[in-house]
Amino acid sequence: MKVTLNKTDHVNGIIAIELEKPDYQENVDKSLNQFRHKANIPGFRQGKVPKGIIQKMYGKSILAEEINKLVSNELYKYIKDNELNILGEPLPNEEEQKTIDFDKDENFEFKFDIALAPEFELPLNKRDTLTYYNVKLEDDLLDKQHDAYKQNYGTYKKVETEAVETDLIKGRITEIDNGEPKENLIEIENGMIMPSYLKDEETKKKFVGAKVGDSIVFNPKTAYDNNAAEIASLLQIAKENVPDVINSDFSFEIQEVTRYEEAEMNQELFDKVLGEGAVSSEEDFKSKITELLNNQFKPAADNLFMKSARELILKKLKDVEFPDAFLKRWLLVANEKNSEETIENDYPKIAEDLKYHLSKEKIVKEQDIKIEDADLEAFATEVAKAQFAQYGMSNVPADVVENYVKRLLGDQNTVRNMYDQLVENKVMEWLKQTIKVNEKEIPSKDFEKLLSEEKEEK
Repeated sequence: MKVTLNKTDHVNGIIAIELEKPDYQENVDKSLNQFRHKANIPGFRQGKVPKGIIQKMYGKSILAEEINKLVSNELYKYIKDNELNILGEPLPNEEEQKTIDFDKDENFEFKFDIALAPEFELPLNKRDTLTYYNVKLEDDLLDKQHDAYKQNYGTYKKVETEAVETDLIKGRITEIDNGEPKENLIEIENGMIMPSYLKDEETKKKFVGAKVGDSIVFNPKTAYDNNAAEIASLLQIAKENVPDVINSDFSFEIQEVTRYEEAEMNQELFDKVLGEGAVSSEEDFKSKITELLNNQFKPAADNLFMKSARELILKKLKDVEFPDAFLKRWLLVANEKNSEETIENDYPKIAEDLKYHLSKEKIVKEQDIKIEDADLEAFATEVAKAQFAQYGMSNVPADVVENYVKRLLGDQNTVRNMYDQLVENKVMEWLKQTIKVNEKEIPSKDFEKLLSEEKEEK
């Protein structure tokens, strides 16, 4: 067997594989014997079919199959052993390939076209300048977030004063008829109403201003604008039973009024939001919250920076040549949905993506960038905490975070995406050290506008 590479130019080549009978005959004989023992042919017991009959009936197809397997294995072995950086996949040569005759030939030659990744330099230095945006949340938005924390971590407290619209009123609800308890009545000992949820303004006025000890007569149908689900919830009955009581009046004997009070800006709130002992003053609390909120913009800022870096790299590599004819042919073969017209239209973008991909591969290889298991686990922890933070959960118990991280690392697609992101992050750090970076502070509203404009340009 002989395998050779003929480079037709710096990005195209032809791999030739020459086979002689000793290279493949042993595998062919082995496959024929295996097939003979399994074959069911009328007139012969299984496993007793003469070899000559098997050879006559199936010899050609088995020969072709074994040679194809051998050629494929040797082709990719040669590419791997010689560390050829190919683009796409090898394709059968259409010009130099001789016709194969499995009936007559004993020696065979197969030729494959391959596309070689171009070799290039990446001339980046401190004369190249890019902008990195440090996004800062505006003071009014920070104040709203502080208020939201106080609201979220507040508590209900009993009050003896008159009820307001947002109070929670608790008491006994009794079905009545002409002001008296009804036979077979509905009676709820632990009824609850919040006036702000009542649809009828007149009913709402009855509860607003009421206090413990008052008894209010109302009609649930009117109060909730005939909403069966809300009536059923109030009276603690099945929704389908609502029509049976829809016209009844009820009395509500107020036993307790509770009012929601915002949390105070104190150590208890700091510990609930950030974890016990994380900060010890209002100044430190606000500083930490500001840092956490500003960090939520970092992924978008990173993406914008890398988009600019991509444009810079493509500009540097504008004269790098690709095996365009081969790649267009391979794209046509690789996906049956492609047509020559769609490939011609899409190819400029495909070529740019490929150039950028190769440039990142070059950086990773030359800078010996590696991602270890510890890197993945640490990044998964950051991802988990960031996802919880999006829902205002900045102080999640360690065991909850740990379990979520295990779920992330148990999903292969998620791990692959995180691996790619870590590589991207390390490439970005190298770029920041290699070129000149102008760091620019920008208000979050202006940054959102910038992102919107970028999206419209696509």
